[in-house]
Amino acid sequence: MSEVQIGLAIVVVTLLVLFSGLPIAWGLILVAVGFMLVFEGPGSLANLPVLMIDELASFALLTIPLFILLGAAVGGTAAGRDLYESVHRWLDRVPGGLVIANILSCGVFSAICGSSPATAAAIGKAGVPEMIRRGVPPGLAAGSVCAGGTLGILIPPSITMILYGIATETSIGRLFLAGVVPGIMLVVMFSIYAWLVTLREQRQIAVGDIPRYTLAQKMEGLGRVAPFIGIVIAIGYAMYGGLATPSEVAAIAAVLAMALVMIIYRAWRMGDLWSIFRETVRESTMILMIIGAAAVFSYMMSLLYVTQTAAQWLVDLGLNRWVLLAAINVFLLVAGCFLPPVAIILMVMPILTPVLEANGFDLIWFAVIMTINLEVGLITPPVGLNLYVLKGVAPSLSLPTILWGSMPFVILMLMSIVLLSIVPEIALWLPNKMMGAG
Repeated sequence: MSEVQIGLAIVVVTLLVLFSGLPIAWGLILVAVGFMLVFEGPGSLANLPVLMIDELASFALLTIPLFILLGAAVGGTAAGRDLYESVHRWLDRVPGGLVIANILSCGVFSAICGSSPATAAAIGKAGVPEMIRRGVPPGLAAGSVCAGGTLGILIPPSITMILYGIATETSIGRLFLAGVVPGIMLVVMFSIYAWLVTLREQRQIAVGDIPRYTLAQKMEGLGRVAPFIGIVIAIGYAMYGGLATPSEVAAIAAVLAMALVMIIYRAWRMGDLWSIFRETVRESTMILMIIGAAAVFSYMMSLLYVTQTAAQWLVDLGLNRWVLLAAINVFLLVAGCFLPPVAIILMVMPILTPVLEANGFDLIWFAVIMTINLEVGLITPPVGLNLYVLKGVAPSLSLPTILWGSMPFVILMLMSIVLLSIVPEIALWLPNKMMGAG
């Protein structure tokens, strides 16, 4: 068989295995081992244990369980609810303020935990029932939290950006900075849409039905979440000020978050701590297993010369660089509907990286484009993880209601991809300003 035929066979078999329901890590290992046995023989498997161990021995991977611990500490307590409530108090007189409060809460919570499902669950559990109770259309209520939750993989600290940096050997600090302005841009776009829909539908609740808060009450709510916002500021200052590496920053942030939830929310009982650490271990193990399995899968692709052939084929097509970018975006959009972001990054970037570099695309800029693409996959079926997370925390809503409510936000994300393609400086200005031109 030619390399092209082998590559097509790998794609078909991999999709069948992953759609069978087998865990992603074991599915990738099964496919890799199977093809290596068939085409290279048993001797080709000798290096696999060392390959996996070497991949997981990267010092940069320490940031993953530590940032997950940070998110679990906040998401596993009432901090998420307090964050939402605090933002809502400051927007109580703005048309659509309740929806905007949820979107802003998602943005801030994302900056603390770096996880999209955790953001959607924490904010959705408190925010969606409250929005519906106060007359917000169920679709808008669900869609705003679903889409807002996706910001967790764009706004730093982002586990997805860390994995991208490892896969492409690019600076994690620059990747984090590149996600800041586009993340804020999406928050603003989502908020403007919520405001316009509220005005158009004329669904504002009568003034007497909306709770009004005094300045003292607003400051009291802000006081409870200010320490967690302080962690975000400290992360940025330490990392981008050159005071510490991402791994060191993650460790300090995780310890501070644990101390704050124990002091402010009295989460020092064994049951509270067990819940936080159990979630951390579960999610960290899942991601690290996928990383190790993806290393084996990439090794198999390279050993069978599939990666090199695919990259060369894309280069030889001689497509206009923007046509190529559009084709890559379409591929990522389709892949994101079926596979989680972690798997896509680790499987696809070894092939795309040389192609992007050959066509003069900035890998830091492309990280933002790719991440927003993957965000769309989080709120579109059949995988659509955030859809199912929100269904779990708001069981009164039907899945079609959640899905259709998310579609306008999908359109806004696609618009942001076009805007970033036309004006790359939206993503590159901040990292270039703070860390110099790459």
